[in-house]
This record gives sequence, structure tokens and C-alpha cells, in this order.
Amino acid sequence: MEIRNEDLPVTESSQTTQAPPAPGPPASTPPVSTQRSQAKENRRQALLSAAAELFAVDGFNRVSLEDLGAAAGVSGPAVYRHFSGKQAVLGALLLSVSQDLLDGGRRVVTDSDGAAAALAGLVTFHVDFALSNPDVIRVQDQDFSNLAEDDQAEVRTLQRNYVELWVEVLAGLHTDTEAAELRMRAHATFGLINSTPHSVRSHGRRIAVKRARPLLESMALAALMAPATPQG
Repeated sequence: MEIRNEDLPVTESSQTTQAPPAPGPPASTPPVSTQRSQAKENRRQALLSAAAELFAVDGFNRVSLEDLGAAAGVSGPAVYRHFSGKQAVLGALLLSVSQDLLDGGRRVVTDSDGAAAALAGLVTFHVDFALSNPDVIRVQDQDFSNLAEDDQAEVRTLQRNYVELWVEVLAGLHTDTEAAELRMRAHATFGLINSTPHSVRSHGRRIAVKRARPLLESMALAALMAPATPQG
């Protein structure tokens, strides 16, 4: 326990013999180990961002570890400090995104008041994801087969759970509809929203992001809430 001058009785002896405490490190300076851990995580995220862009443009098979390292500002061999190889980079990229989607979707549902609000929140959340991660969507579409088998299975499980989250919300709005149809609505909506890598640019001839967002949200909600076609 540190004893401060003001904790001692105010006497002549205590005023003259109590040594001032030794200055410690500035409170704003994090420990060296923390700085190193943060720097390592920043480099790892830089590699994943570079991988998303390079894989989306050139394809997984035409990108080398040297390409990844150069894009992230490190040497090719330095990539091995973070990943066991190029396939592990692809796995980390798609697994992290799939987990983020599931976690984010669950937060939306938990924080929503009722099924209608939850569905609107999920649509907004997924549109934001698609507009923010067009490269990842391209990589998922074209390079999923290049994942290791274990990573493929885990990504599928995460994505299946994400779909079922939507199905549970839709069930509260389409009370007499089979789960298979609700699942089809969710998948169709993902297809609509995830088309953005092919149709959206911040500049240029394609529609801008700020215009695409409300259009995608309204179209998605219309598809999700469209009445079922009568059977017969």
C-alpha cells in the first residue's frame, strides 16, 4: 500500500523526512507487450485487408505470399509470422467475416423491439456489410472452394446459423409460412443485397453508394414481406 504525504500526521518530522514518491511511467503509455500485441494485430488485419482486395481482383490462385506481403508492407516470409500459408489467410478472412455477420445479426435482434423492428435492423445491417465489404463478397463467390475442408465446414455452419436468425425473425411476421419458404426469402434477399459488388461504385457510371443504400433496403424489405403466392 502506497503511503502519501497527506496520509501522515502533520508534524515537523514527517514533513522533513518523508521522501516524495518516485515518478512512475506516464499513465497514457501502454506496456511494451501491449504495444507489440497491438502492432501484431494491426499487421494481421492489414494482411487480411490486402488479401480481400487481391483475391477479389486476381483470384486466390494467382496471388502469391509475396504479393500479400508487399500489399501489407511486409516481406513475403514475414506473412508466416501471422498465418501458416496462403490458404490459412483465405480461411481467416472468410471465417472472421462469417462470424462478424452472425454476431452482428444477433446483436440487432437482441436490441430490437419486436419482429418488424428486428427485420428492418437486419436489412440495414446486411446492406451496410455489403456496401462496406464488396471485395469479401467477391472472394466468397469465387474462391470458397479453395478453403481447407475444415474451414469450409465452419464457414457453412456460421452462415447457416445466420440464415436461421433471419428465418426466426421472419416467422414472427409470416406466422403460417413454412420454414423452407422463409429460408428461401432470406437467401433471395442476400442475393439481391450481395449483388452490390457488381453494381455499386463510389464514383463513376455505376450507382453511388449513398443512392444504393436506401434503394437496396426498400427492395429487400419488399421482397421479405411480399405475400406468398396462393397454391393451387
